[in-house]
Amino acid sequence: MRLKYWLAITWMLLPMTAMAHQTILIFGDSLSAAYGIPLASGWVSLLGKKLANENPGWQVINASVSGETTSGGQRRILPVLLQHRPAIVILELGANDGLRGIAVQESRRNLKAIIEACRRSRAKVVLVGMRIPPNYGLKYTQDFSALFPDLAKQYKLGLVPFLLDGVAGNPALLQPDGLHPTAQAQPRLLQNVWPEVQKLITR
Repeated sequence: MRLKYWLAITWMLLPMTAMAHQTILIFGDSLSAAYGIPLASGWVSLLGKKLANENPGWQVINASVSGETTSGGQRRILPVLLQHRPAIVILELGANDGLRGIAVQESRRNLKAIIEACRRSRAKVVLVGMRIPPNYGLKYTQDFSALFPDLAKQYKLGLVPFLLDGVAGNPALLQPDGLHPTAQAQPRLLQNVWPEVQKLITR
C-alpha cells in the first residue's frame, strides 16, 4: 500500500518537473520595455522566442519600466526577485541616470545594491553597459561609461559593453527622439546581449 502511494505521488510530480522552467529576468528601462514599438518587436520578446526555439528549458520575464532610474530599480528589485525567483538577471539600468546628470557615485551605490540583492537570491547577473553624449562634460561622460565595466570587474559579472552598439548615432535605427531604437534595430540589440546570456545558460 505504501509502495502504491509512493508511486502515485512520484507519477504526479513527474509532469511538474518536466514542465519546470528556469527564468531569465530582464530588469531595465525603456530600452528593454519596447518603448514606442510593438512589445512583440522588442529585443526582450525576441530573446524569449529564441530561447523557446533553441533552449526550451528557459523562460523570459520582462520587468522593465520606461523611465526607470537606478534608484527606482533599487527600490523595486526585492519584490520582483521574490515574485519570479530568476536564475539569471539581465540588469539594464543607468541610461536615465546619465540623461538626468545624476551623480555617478549615486548610480554606483544603487546598482551595487541591486547586484547584491540578486546575489543573495542566488541569481547570476549580466550587467548591460550604457554610454551617453557629453552633455554634462567630458569627465562625467567618462566616469559614467566606466561605471559598468568597473562593477562587472568588481563582482565578476557578465558584461554587455554597450547595449546600443551598432545602433546609437544611426538615424535609420532610431525613433524621432534620437534615443530609442526602432523595431528594425531590435535584432541588433539582441545580438549585443546574446553572447553573455548564452554563456550562462550553457554552463
